Formats: sequence, structure tokens, C-alpha cells
Amino acid sequence: MANALVLKKVSKRFGGLTAVRDVNIDIPHGERRALIGPNGAGKTTLFNLIAGDLPVSTGRIFVFDQEVTNMPPHQRVKLGLRRTYQTSALFNKLTVSQNLYLGVLGPGGGKKHFDIFNIAESDISRMDLVYEVADSVGLSEQLSVKTSDLGHGQRRQLEVGLALAWNPRLIMLDEPAAGLSAEERGVVVSLINKLERSVSVLLIEHDMEVALSIGERVTVLHEGSIIAEGTPSEISSNSLVQQVYLGGHLHV
Repeated sequence: MANALVLKKVSKRFGGLTAVRDVNIDIPHGERRALIGPNGAGKTTLFNLIAGDLPVSTGRIFVFDQEVTNMPPHQRVKLGLRRTYQTSALFNKLTVSQNLYLGVLGPGGGKKHFDIFNIAESDISRMDLVYEVADSVGLSEQLSVKTSDLGHGQRRQLEVGLALAWNPRLIMLDEPAAGLSAEERGVVVSLINKLERSVSVLLIEHDMEVALSIGERVTVLHEGSIIAEGTPSEISSNSLVQQVYLGGHLHV
């Protein structure tokens, strides 16, 4: 089966600064991969390269064996690539239901994107998907709530719901547990761990308990380069990772 994601010697330079340097990654279909590293390691820049939000300086990127190195973001979405952002990217003036309806429409919704107030409730098949996604992310009771009125944890749940709404195959989550309470983190971790194996996951996470409880394999970035890769137990006992990332302490 095709790998979900392959990076071959991917680099990104901003003038004289190299933010990502010769990164090679292979993520098999269905794997949960955590990407960790200290602030400034290049994690979000790497996400932006994979999603197409930034062009690579050198190297090649493949999604399900199709090269996407020079492909615009909306074309990568059609291959099943989804992502969330560090800062919630939601339509705050719309309800949860309307946000999810836009997600279910996907990039091929055409003029329907601009007429959701009139067509959503009569679009039975898509609304059934909205209810299904809302249930899967624990927001069935919040469908009529305006997104701006959601708590921080619920906003994270909605973001994951949007990523799930339209035929996802590879989901990239950028710090999904950031700023959440312990209870909210538990909800988000459970949500991610319950995703079907038809969906591959790559996540950035500063909370090590979250990263190591989701990631089956862990890739460690430092100053734009990969310094270690392995299982959570291997990474937690890696002396170099302990030295550069957590001052000698890493717990699974």
C-alpha cells in the first residue's frame, strides 16, 4: 500500500536562514506519527511545506505516491490531505453546523459555499454527514451554537471535525492540545486515537504526554534537522533528545 507521506531531502531557506534542512520522512498508510522538537526547530515550517502553504527550496514531497512538491494547496486537499493550525481557523460568525457543512462541501462545493444559510438544512445527504461528524468529535449538542461561543477545547474538536468532514486520508494536526485543560486534552487525545486506520496522522505537539500517547513513531527535529526517530520508548530514553529538548527529562 502507498505511503501516506514521503519527504526526500526537503529544505527551506529564508534568505541566509535555513529553517528546514534535508529532511527525509516516510509515513506508512495508517500510521500515527508525532513530530516534536524545541521552539524554533522548524516543525510548523515543515507542516507548511507539506501542506503547500510555503514552497520548498530543495527536495521533493509525495502524498500517497503522488508528487506534490509544486502542487497548490487545494490540489493537495483533493488527494486527502488535511491540516489544522496552531491558532484556530474557524468561521466564528457561523454555527458549528454551518462550519461542518462547509467542510462536508469540500473544495468542489462551488456557489453552495456562499449560500449555506438557504441550502444547508435542505441538503439532506450532506447534513446527515454533518451530524455524523459532529457525533464523532463530541459536538452533537453544540450544532446550533455560534462558533465564537465555543470553549477552547470545543474549538479544537471542531477543527478536527472540519479535517474529517471531506474524505480525509492524511491529517496533520498542529498542536491540537495547546492551551487545553487536562480534561480537554483527554477528550482530544481520545478523539484522535479513535480515528479509523484509513486515516494517517501527523501531529506536532509540545505536550509530551499527548505526543507520546498518540504517536506510534516519533520524529525529533532540532535546528531544522532530524536528530532522532523511533518508538515513544526509544525516544524517551534517547540521551541526545533529552539533552536538546527537555534538559534530560522525558517521560512516556
